[in-house]
Amino acid sequence: MGQFESKLAEMGVTLPEAPVPVANYVPYVQVGDMLYVSGQISLGPDGPIKGKLGDDMDAEAGAEAAKVCAINLLAQVKAACGGDLDRLVRVVKLGGFVNSTPDFTDQPVVINGASNLIGEALGDAGKHARAAVSSPSLPLGVAVEIDGVFQIK
Repeated sequence: MGQFESKLAEMGVTLPEAPVPVANYVPYVQVGDMLYVSGQISLGPDGPIKGKLGDDMDAEAGAEAAKVCAINLLAQVKAACGGDLDRLVRVVKLGGFVNSTPDFTDQPVVINGASNLIGEALGDAGKHARAAVSSPSLPLGVAVEIDGVFQIK
């Protein structure tokens, strides 16, 4: 087990097998040393984490859903790196989409669930640019979807 996965294990996180796409796309594309990972929904071991922020879900629960998205993103990075997450050089950017009501304004708080997990697990390599935007709905009714750009070696 490498450095990043050891830190995740200390945090109580085990990366699952990389989720398979649910439509006609690939889970990631590598161009040079850049890895573009398709949006990962809040799909946990017990199924999709559904909800609409500002309606039937609060920001804290949304942040937990975003954390699941981050775990799924890292699982895709690990798969792209042939099982060696330590090939990750840095997280470049995350794009966070929050299923929320028109008056919900805590999208950054929700996406912090992903940013905080990545920052704690990866240290300086986890410092990233980010977007956190609202969406009127997301696939399968999930609460959060996050895509990412990563630099790998």
